[in-house]
Amino acid sequence: MMRVLFGWWFGVTLWKRILLALVAGGVAGYFWGPDVTQIKWIGDLFVRLIRMLVVPIIFVTLSAGIASIPNPAKLGSIGIKAFLLFILTTTGAITIGLVLGILLQPGHGVDLGSATPQTLAPPVSVTDQLISIIPLNPIAAMVEGDVLAIIFFAILFGSGVILAGERGKPIADALQSASEALLGATRIVMEFAPFGVFALVAWVMGTSGPQAFISVFGLAIAVYCGCLLHMIVVQGVLVVRILANLPMLPFFRDIVDAQMVAYSTSSSAATLPVTLRVAEENLGIKPAVASSILPLGATVNMDGTALFVTLMALFSAQAFGIALDEMDYAMIVLTTTLVSIGAASVPSASLFLLATVLGVIGVSPDQAALIVGFILPFDRILDMARTVPNITGDLAVSLTVAKWEDELELETYHAKPTV
Repeated sequence: MMRVLFGWWFGVTLWKRILLALVAGGVAGYFWGPDVTQIKWIGDLFVRLIRMLVVPIIFVTLSAGIASIPNPAKLGSIGIKAFLLFILTTTGAITIGLVLGILLQPGHGVDLGSATPQTLAPPVSVTDQLISIIPLNPIAAMVEGDVLAIIFFAILFGSGVILAGERGKPIADALQSASEALLGATRIVMEFAPFGVFALVAWVMGTSGPQAFISVFGLAIAVYCGCLLHMIVVQGVLVVRILANLPMLPFFRDIVDAQMVAYSTSSSAATLPVTLRVAEENLGIKPAVASSILPLGATVNMDGTALFVTLMALFSAQAFGIALDEMDYAMIVLTTTLVSIGAASVPSASLFLLATVLGVIGVSPDQAALIVGFILPFDRILDMARTVPNITGDLAVSLTVAKWEDELELETYHAKPTV
């Protein structure tokens, strides 16, 4: 009996098992209620397993990807193209956020009387953000999980391996072997994904429940519709179909594993090991591109965050009766772009960066703290939605750059994934 059960379980494609767990978790949490916190430890254990892999995967795969590029000029080409596509997708997300915010008016008539103001950290200047990218101690940066500093050192180290020539080849080979081993470890950890996703979604549903949407129903609809629209129109049609000249169906079919993990964990960084695996094994993106772009994208390319912060700016203005003009909209676009780049890839981080954007449209610090206090109790459900376009954008950009740079295995891309 157990053999038949195990055979059936492992015979089902992983993304289908994760999707089934997501639906079952929502149902279980709804009927179980607040007591569902008893199984949250299962979800926390899964998150710890994949977060355990984040730092070594960022350093090893990024260094290995750069070291595998024979021509240093190609590294510059990959970086420039990825950066331009990141700007394009972020701009698309902000535009969709503005349009939906204006059309749906999610903040109109919202009562903020029951909200508890939250203390907001002062915004970090762009100069301080740029300086902090260079680590004083790379080992300390890895211990602290400072992703941007790790990325900087990995790029520098990989470039040094290239410049070392033949003498650096043993290091390049070792990095490539370590990268393969880490992706193998990711495959093992992902077998626990259905159980972790079930527990996390059940916990969110059991503690927040559908009633959490009543007071922010308009905003929730705008966030979910905006994320879906952005993934289909900007990341799917514009980036994958038009710019990469590839069919959209294999792309969306093959990245479901990563999307489900992103949705349940609400963290682009935690999803990175899975994102790398589906990029190479399902989409056919070669390591030189996948390992170079995806770690960077998980940190600086936050399409869902940009869309959400834009919506929150309009939501706040509508809730407080602040009239916006063309200059206000332009400032929202500019500051949201900067904030989304600086946002930490962890749950609810974007909420505490709102003060910068809200300040440019006349929202006082006290009002910003009130907005955060109003959204925070049920932000997890909104955060789950906006994390999915974050990682989808990283994969769409990586796929497009891989196609342009002839670093894409088309047979793998068109084939159905086996796991």
